[in-house]
Amino acid sequence: MSKVFVNIALSLDGYIAPENMTLENWDRPELWADKWGSLMAWALNQQYLRKKLHLGPGGETGPVNDMIRDTFENTGAHIMGKRMFDGGERGWPEEAPFHTPVFVLTHQKRDPWIRPGGTTFYFVNDGPEKALALAKEASGNRSIRISGGADTIQQYLTLNVVDEIDIALVPVLFGGGRRLFNNIGEPLPQFRISRVLDTPDATHLRYVRR
Repeated sequence: MSKVFVNIALSLDGYIAPENMTLENWDRPELWADKWGSLMAWALNQQYLRKKLHLGPGGETGPVNDMIRDTFENTGAHIMGKRMFDGGERGWPEEAPFHTPVFVLTHQKRDPWIRPGGTTFYFVNDGPEKALALAKEASGNRSIRISGGADTIQQYLTLNVVDEIDIALVPVLFGGGRRLFNNIGEPLPQFRISRVLDTPDATHLRYVRR
């Protein structure tokens, strides 16, 4: 059944991105790349994701690899904010890694951007509710992933439309950056734990709405 979900990696002190990981510093990876790499290493070591991102052969198999594959295969549309898109436009390969329609929240008017491999970015100027309606229409029976960044996730939590939150809690400390759970308005959505998958590199937590 279709659901709206968040799937994100999180540092032990609650950040989804380190300080200085901004467009202004995009060409200065010495300021942020080590921390970002430490947050995402668990994922980039998985066989499915390595193949999908054309990172070369090899990689781990097992329950985490299966979890990543299921997430991608069961997602029919993505929603993201303009800040995440701007960074990705600089950093993604030509074949962007989504392979679905992607709806970008922005004030900028822009024609759809079609990429090889089935990814098309649509730029939505009418707010998060409109982007969600378009994503539901495009996704069919598959789920809708709120990809990020933090501001966009917070908007959808405030709208109380998120059915599930998947967090890979990584044992690294950032000491600053972009927090996941700032600026969430009342009434606060309520969740329960439905799955815990523990590995040395990350603890994978799934929360579903009560």
